[in-house]
Amino acid sequence: MTKEAVGVALSGGVDSAMAASLLLAQGYAVVGFFMELAQPDLGGDRQRAAAIAAKLGIELRSIDLRQAFHQRVLDYLRQQYRRGLTPNPCLVCNREIKFGLLRQAMDEAGMAFMATGHYAILRHDDGPRLFKGFDGQKDQSYFLAGLGREQLSRLLLPLGTYKKQEVVAMAVARGFTEFSGESQDVCFLSGQGTTVGDFLANELGDDEGPILTAKGEVIGRHRGLFRYTIGQRRGLGLPDATPWYVVGLDTRRNAVVVGKNEELFGASLATNQVNWIRQPQDLSGLFTVKIRSNHQGAVAHLLPQADGGLIIHFLEPQRAIAPGQFAVIYRDDEVIGCAVIAKNSMC
Repeated sequence: MTKEAVGVALSGGVDSAMAASLLLAQGYAVVGFFMELAQPDLGGDRQRAAAIAAKLGIELRSIDLRQAFHQRVLDYLRQQYRRGLTPNPCLVCNREIKFGLLRQAMDEAGMAFMATGHYAILRHDDGPRLFKGFDGQKDQSYFLAGLGREQLSRLLLPLGTYKKQEVVAMAVARGFTEFSGESQDVCFLSGQGTTVGDFLANELGDDEGPILTAKGEVIGRHRGLFRYTIGQRRGLGLPDATPWYVVGLDTRRNAVVVGKNEELFGASLATNQVNWIRQPQDLSGLFTVKIRSNHQGAVAHLLPQADGGLIIHFLEPQRAIAPGQFAVIYRDDEVIGCAVIAKNSMC
């Protein structure tokens, strides 16, 4: 007997295609939904998604979210960089667009569930519980940590127990060969040969200023704070016996602050209010915290603050803690919450 209707976010890529295929095999009534955002090859991606839907024998609906993407994601990107922060647009896009407005469109179309091709595991045995995917190289639980419990409550993640190579082999075995490229952190620049700095320069204009040491010595000029992030080495143009790195962005003085590698390490950070997916009753133990998507995670103590934020103390100092990035908190393999980094111990 056919199960409930599931809306699958179909991008034209292998992961979402196989998520839809797996759900069809399980008996779900699958409908594909394609998001029109700011993809450089919007027409090509839509065409590939349509071809996948046709091969699967499912309907494809195209949802125009371009204006909302500009307002909720690109404006956020601009505002954060103006403040000297290093944002992660993917987490905001997931919360506001994919699992926000797209999910709303699916609800209005009568879908009982939403599904995506993310490599993460979601369990509903005791409320929604989010875990790392089996494929440690592809795990995408970090990018889902900003979702609310309601957004997770009717979500299906069919690929969580698979490895990427298994998914690709599955696609080939089912006759799928033409896909769009791998998802990129900055999807709206994918394949354009353009950096975020170049994009923002076109949007905001260059705003040059001094490059300073921590002692205030002027040793160079920068081309706009938005071109730099904590830990950056390249593009500084500062020859020395040992490399210089960006250790801070001072918006008051419009200055890039640089230092040596050892100056990049900090033992603690402060966050704003936490988005708890599964808040522990006792925060006195040890947790693992990832300070960016490609960070391995580090063991830390969590100290709750009166404003709902946290002070996070690491057992070992961590390199290049960047305000504006998301700190994602794990208990073993389970994501329990996340918050934006407001300040590091170097600030």
